[in-house]
Amino acid sequence: MVESASQNLRGRITIATSQPIVFCKDIHLSAHIIDGRAAAERLRRRVAEHTAGLKPQGLIPGLAVVLVGEDPASQIYVGSKTRQATEAGIRHFDHRLPATTSTAELIALVRNLNANPEVHGILVQLPLPAGVDSAAVLATIDPEKDVDGFHAMNAGRLALGEPATVPCTPLGCLILIREVMSDMAGKRALVIGRSNIVGKPMAQLLLQNDCTVTIAHSKTRDLPALCAEAEILVAAVGRPRSIEGGWIRPGAVVIDVGINRIDDGSGKSKVVGDVDYATAVTRAGAITPVPGGVGPMTIACLLLNTVNAAIRQRLGTNAETLRI
Repeated sequence: MVESASQNLRGRITIATSQPIVFCKDIHLSAHIIDGRAAAERLRRRVAEHTAGLKPQGLIPGLAVVLVGEDPASQIYVGSKTRQATEAGIRHFDHRLPATTSTAELIALVRNLNANPEVHGILVQLPLPAGVDSAAVLATIDPEKDVDGFHAMNAGRLALGEPATVPCTPLGCLILIREVMSDMAGKRALVIGRSNIVGKPMAQLLLQNDCTVTIAHSKTRDLPALCAEAEILVAAVGRPRSIEGGWIRPGAVVIDVGINRIDDGSGKSKVVGDVDYATAVTRAGAITPVPGGVGPMTIACLLLNTVNAAIRQRLGTNAETLRI
């Protein structure tokens, strides 16, 4: 059992897991496929059960989702978030604004949501249109309602090992790692990508689980050598199939965060990850597919963060929050 993303991380996040994989030096492996859809469904079910238990106390978690502009991908993603929130018993407040919305107007909306006691979580869908100061908007969100975990206050708390709301994608990655590796202590972990949204918080979570962590990025030299040493590899660079299967350490746990749309050769597009899955699956011990790996976990963890934010705001910071 483990405390959720919103819990005190000083003692590290630990998660109930299945049997660990066995590391093997034989390069002719058929990797265990980590089913992100199934893991997300289990988490959503637990969130829904916990939310139902809050109703007798007069508490219905509320999530405000702000979408600016007409970006098709963002519209689909926001629609999925609100649908899953409803299924989990979370009340959602949708705010769809035109692309002409100014920074000042958006900040004013966020301040109103901060003051609304029925809203426990605020999510501003990124990217925002050109001309909108994203950093200023995100900084306006009350850290206690920052269910994306992007606010500098939560980022700082996470880095210090203090109570924090953890960004959803890294938390989802951690849960998937723990599905196949019950003991991470001492493991060599490589995070490829240093973004504030995935790479940096992912490294912090791995450190809190006693991994020896390396962060690689666009200026890193001899990336294949680093990959060859990594028992845990998290790829979050946004470049399709940029991590070659031959680089992977035999038996490694590979978490592919990338979502890249490419031409499949017939004039149609398909989604692939940052890792060359076809070659990596023959060397890895366990690997997430794209799609169907990390993506579903991101929304499930958003729901988890929202419920726990509601509990803390209504029942106090010492109240019992959702544990997995």
